[in-house]
Amino acid sequence: MSKSISRITRRRFVAGAGALGLGAAGALGAPRILRAQGGKITVLNWQGYGTDEAWALEAFNKATGIEVVHDYFNSEPEMITKLRTNPGAYDVVLTNSAWNGVASAEGLIQPVDTAQISHFNDLNPSLRDSALLAKDGKVYGLSWVWGMTAIAYNTEKVSPAPVSVEVLWDPKLAKRISLRDDAIEAVSYGAIATGQDMNHPADLAKVKERLLALKPQIATLWSSEDEWNKLFQSGTFDVAVYWSGSAARSKTNFKLPVGYFVPNEGGIGWFDGLAVAANAPNSDGAHRFIDYMVDPTFYVEWATKVGAPASANTKANEQLPAEDVGRQIHADQAAIERLQFMAPLSDEERQAFSDLWTEVKAEFAK
Repeated sequence: MSKSISRITRRRFVAGAGALGLGAAGALGAPRILRAQGGKITVLNWQGYGTDEAWALEAFNKATGIEVVHDYFNSEPEMITKLRTNPGAYDVVLTNSAWNGVASAEGLIQPVDTAQISHFNDLNPSLRDSALLAKDGKVYGLSWVWGMTAIAYNTEKVSPAPVSVEVLWDPKLAKRISLRDDAIEAVSYGAIATGQDMNHPADLAKVKERLLALKPQIATLWSSEDEWNKLFQSGTFDVAVYWSGSAARSKTNFKLPVGYFVPNEGGIGWFDGLAVAANAPNSDGAHRFIDYMVDPTFYVEWATKVGAPASANTKANEQLPAEDVGRQIHADQAAIERLQFMAPLSDEERQAFSDLWTEVKAEFAK
């Protein structure tokens, strides 16, 4: 969704403006406000990833009296370390489908009291009820936002619109392809291209062979959304693996000729949840804040004024303008069904993926 700040720029959005106003306060609901009046909560998240939008925190504080402060992590292993070494320091923590199980297994997060989440029934069941955010019949991460890592292309230079992952290996696009410099993502696409489970490929040698075959195709590797936009705009590449929310922003905010598709063979899906830290000093305030984060009122403002991944709240997505590019990208149910969602990996698997990618990049550099 696992990543350094540069590695996770699907989670870094341009600074937004706009105030939620009185509508936000009304959306929070009077009965809940009385139970969570005042106090403070501490949120652990990526910097610039929704929960720390100043206008949202101001509206939330005005409605509840709860002050929200943040601490940040630069990678998901760092998030786990902070939870381990600072028990009782956090109330809300961002976890994703690949790391929530690690946190719950170690007792670093507690079950979410879904009765306190007024929007719980509006969440997409395929995300809300996923075993990747649950354990022993209890919800340990409330599904919040989701997205895809699929393939973007220059609509002015690539025609007809591609539909297969094989576009990455198309000899007509030699030196016109870009991948993100990320081991898990690269191995995942190598696995997809060889018909394997992207999370646990049985034949890494076949994945390596397929990735090495990209050598004549690669123009460059990219690391951040900002870098991707600059390279695309300069004409460095025409086709690249990219994040769905980023593709929407590239097209909407920067007016770039970006097309986007999930290959017939499949793509990478991810989703993030909001969890309540173990020994949270203000558990009630944490639940109140999580409920606000999945409220359509907050999400629509975030998505339209700043740019956001797709909401796990189906009603929130439905309230976006029909012409919203993000809504269009994330509404393709057939494409969604082709996704393989990121799942927990063992330390051994992560190391194997890293070693493989290091060897492939060394060959690219020759």
